[in-house]
Amino acid sequence: MIRLIHRGVRLTTKILDNKNNGKVIDELRENLEKSSKLSIISAYFTIYAFQELKKELSKIDSLRFLFTEQNFKKQDDELLRQYYISKKINNNTLFGNEFEIKLKNELNQTNIARECAEWLNNKAEIKSLKFPNPAQPRLIHIENPTKDNVAISGTVDFTTDALGVTPSNRIDNNICMIGNAETQSFLQMFNTYWNNPEFVVDVKKQILEQMKVIYKENTPEFIYFITLYSVFNDYLDELTEDKILKTRTGFKDTIIWNMLYKFQKDGVIGAIEKIEKFNGCIIADSVGLGKTFTALAIIKYYELRNDRVLVLAPKKLRENWSIYTLNDKRNILSADRFGFDVLNHTDLSRYKGYSGEINIETINWSNYDLVVIDESHNFRNNTPRKNTINRYQRLMNDIIKAGVKTKVLMLSATPVNNKMNDIKNQINFITEAKDSAFSNIGLNSVETILRNAQRVFNVWSKLPDEERTTARFLDSINLEYFKLLDALTIARSRKHIEKYYDINDIGKFPTRLKPINIKSNIDMYAEFPSMQDVNTTIKKLNLGIYAPVEYILPSQKASYSEKYDVEVKDGKSKFTQADREKQLVNLMRVNILKRLESSISAFTITIQNILNTINSALNKIENNSTEYNTDINISDIDLDDNEYEEMMFGNKVKILFKDIDLIRWKQDLLLDKEKLEWLLQESSKITPDRDSKLNDLKTLIAEKINNPINKNNKKLIIFSAFADTTNYLYNNLQSWLKNEFGLYTAAVNGSGNNKSNFPNVKLSDLNAVLTNFSPYSKKRDKIYPDIKEEIDVLIATDCISEGQNLQDCDYLVNYDIHWNPVRIIQRFGRIDRIGSLNDKIQLVNFWPNMELDEYINLEARVQNRMVMLDVSATGEENVISEKQSNEMNDMEYRRNQLKNLQDKVMDLEDISGNISITDLTLNDFKIDLMEYMKTHRDELDNAPTGMYAIVNLEDNLKDELKPGVIYTLKQVKEVKTKEQNVLAPYYMVHIAFDGEIKYSFMQSKKLMDFYKKLCVGKSEVLSDLVKQFNEETKDGCDMTQYSQLLKSAIENIVGKKEEARVASLFSAGGTNFYKSSNSSNSQDFELVSFLIIK
Repeated sequence: MIRLIHRGVRLTTKILDNKNNGKVIDELRENLEKSSKLSIISAYFTIYAFQELKKELSKIDSLRFLFTEQNFKKQDDELLRQYYISKKINNNTLFGNEFEIKLKNELNQTNIARECAEWLNNKAEIKSLKFPNPAQPRLIHIENPTKDNVAISGTVDFTTDALGVTPSNRIDNNICMIGNAETQSFLQMFNTYWNNPEFVVDVKKQILEQMKVIYKENTPEFIYFITLYSVFNDYLDELTEDKILKTRTGFKDTIIWNMLYKFQKDGVIGAIEKIEKFNGCIIADSVGLGKTFTALAIIKYYELRNDRVLVLAPKKLRENWSIYTLNDKRNILSADRFGFDVLNHTDLSRYKGYSGEINIETINWSNYDLVVIDESHNFRNNTPRKNTINRYQRLMNDIIKAGVKTKVLMLSATPVNNKMNDIKNQINFITEAKDSAFSNIGLNSVETILRNAQRVFNVWSKLPDEERTTARFLDSINLEYFKLLDALTIARSRKHIEKYYDINDIGKFPTRLKPINIKSNIDMYAEFPSMQDVNTTIKKLNLGIYAPVEYILPSQKASYSEKYDVEVKDGKSKFTQADREKQLVNLMRVNILKRLESSISAFTITIQNILNTINSALNKIENNSTEYNTDINISDIDLDDNEYEEMMFGNKVKILFKDIDLIRWKQDLLLDKEKLEWLLQESSKITPDRDSKLNDLKTLIAEKINNPINKNNKKLIIFSAFADTTNYLYNNLQSWLKNEFGLYTAAVNGSGNNKSNFPNVKLSDLNAVLTNFSPYSKKRDKIYPDIKEEIDVLIATDCISEGQNLQDCDYLVNYDIHWNPVRIIQRFGRIDRIGSLNDKIQLVNFWPNMELDEYINLEARVQNRMVMLDVSATGEENVISEKQSNEMNDMEYRRNQLKNLQDKVMDLEDISGNISITDLTLNDFKIDLMEYMKTHRDELDNAPTGMYAIVNLEDNLKDELKPGVIYTLKQVKEVKTKEQNVLAPYYMVHIAFDGEIKYSFMQSKKLMDFYKKLCVGKSEVLSDLVKQFNEETKDGCDMTQYSQLLKSAIENIVGKKEEARVASLFSAGGTNFYKSSNSSNSQDFELVSFLIIK
């Protein structure tokens, strides 16, 4: 203390630094008395500072408080002349700052805010400077009735840290002067500011309104959006629709935009945001959710910006796209005048000729601003070919990398199918194969991220069924994979749409009836050999006709290896032609068996075709055995030159007869011929009348027609993997259906060789056939208004298993079971669609007449090793070999999926071993927030942290959640770790009232899903629950239970983080071990919001 003599009056002056030389709080407690008048100039005011001085402040006469920070902003509307509170004052003043987190986490702020607001209302006047003041004066002046007046100036603020109550890193330097006369100049200075309307504005009303926000009861919906607003704070500028969409183009006036459902519009906005930010997007919505129309809206958006657009589609889906570019009455979007080009995937392998009206030879491949790839999973493999540019390479080099900067939009319900790494080649289109393309968002190597994800998936996929859960996978998967998919994909499932969108607005999904399973014999007379006997014969086939390389003379093998083998893995390995042929032989064995499962007709045709090929080869052997030139070497022959055609065998891979061990090859061909002729002899006996499976189908059809599951709906689709089977079914059903029931039939197979007895339909036009089968979904009334009759039975191959809306139909038959269960789901997606007019839909599966395990084992034995087949949308067959050690896993996978197919209709995310991308993205939450901010941005801007709402636990969530609290916190001390938290630095934890951590922050995506389900649409306070809560907590005065739960939640976060750090020491790449001595301190985490679940 310094004592001075000034003009004969003794003056007391103190230095207050809130550490060693006195604290401001002590001076205020000592000098405030009854009827004191308090005047304060400060940048900040917190309710916790009020709480510390509540006893002293309750007895003063009045407070005048002047904010020096420009925390209040004038509205644009000059007529209102009002000021609103800014976000800055919320976070830094009223409800606590960074040094008051511990106080905030005691959860008493509701009660404190209520008491503070009442006190301010009664005793305070509050004003703010209108303009910034760089000098930032600060002052606390006490005018006392009996004691000396006091003035404290310097760095003081009305916060607990600035008063010296809570520890902080502040460097305070305040002067405290005591004496009436000598403090008078400070009071005069204050009055000069206070009484000048040019400099200050009254903000008491705004402060009290802001106080009310924290102590009034908030709706669950508001707390949901407050939580999103905090979690996605760094993205807020990106989450404004006006910033994403250039609406001046007239985009929102287009026909296509106004045809979309709400979830599709959300997808469009999200996709455009990703395309603009990262140069591309993958729309991975599940089957039946209208990806084509979503993509058309995105195309229109870019066309309105004068971008040139190319759509690449499987050949069978070409017309789905090209129709919208035509001046044609079938084009329901003709008013939008689409102008994009459409090419087939297969056109990437062509260098001349026409595709539609486009000249392949002269097209300017490098001049497209946007390329849309439909069914992009067809490009998940980039298999090299010797001296050949494959489709993938052509697309990458000639379209994406060359010429103008090309944005990429990909569509696929299954971008990840057999491997987590499936998506790598698709992502490379977006990044132009630049591995570090996403380093700006902390993803330094796409290659490493995907490799690590595959490693985790491999371990997870081998777990027992009960342990192989999505939650387990999400706990294990690296955050970087999550972030990568979230950055690039839009993915919603049927369950997702049903949960989070109003079905009343978008229409309902039909109810799925339990599948009907039919086990059919082959021969009604039971004379045809059993499938086991047929299998034994198939297994004995050499099928050397498909593996001529196996018979090349040892002296010539090197020449053929040089010509046909391909280096893979950057030259570290080779994919030999012998390997290819072994796979082909395996494929053919499976194919023969699968065709027998499909129909006796398809089996017979296949056996006959193989015999024809063998006979042709045997004839060539006989004709050319002595007619070849020994001087010719395969290395010297141009395979496109026909000069030596008669001396060679094969199509793309040609082998000189002189280089083959013809004696051994001929012997194997003759052995195969003998067995195949026996199979042909037996199968030829089975006429349609004896075909037991065909007759079972007819019985099923008659029952369906006579007893429809939806009123008057007689439609059904019959799927087969093989065109030979569809032709056979059409030939044997169409007359019967017309004569017995008066129904028209059509068969489509993708080759253009469609069939129908429906009059006045152009059979070569697939869309015309489908429009007459599903007139409502295809809007036939606008295209063919004069046609009234319909096609009721459609027989089809998988040429229509993707990209078609046939929801007029309510009954789908799988006449054979595809190896890949994804294809079964895709088929059913033609009728299982949102907005269906049918209340119920039925799936029927035909099976061989044997037990499932016997069937699985039969398929396994027919191969030398297990192979997984995926028939691509282009009609080509990709064979993915699995190592011998994976055989049992593959069989178990197959068994489980087929068993599931018998019991229920599956979604893609139901497939064991298939993680839905929906589980790995946050896009929908961002879209939710964007929509809400359109009309509530100011409320979100002005809302403080630490608010809560109360919800009831709904019945449909009781199996997954327990009554308790979901806390959302922000880590305020930055620590770089390898922790599995997609929301970092935000953390969500669900803790039950009994203290059990039900979901940790490592399951944040799951918690956000729950948050949405619990809160969205709950725009009213649940009064009964609030009353109960207030009684339990004495109107918020006793928050001990919730404060303890919060402490436990923080301890869980810290514990999990330490586990992750320890684990990372033993993982590839590792991390430095970090342990903070204060890591368990609640001051490390700021409470954002909490949701009480009753």
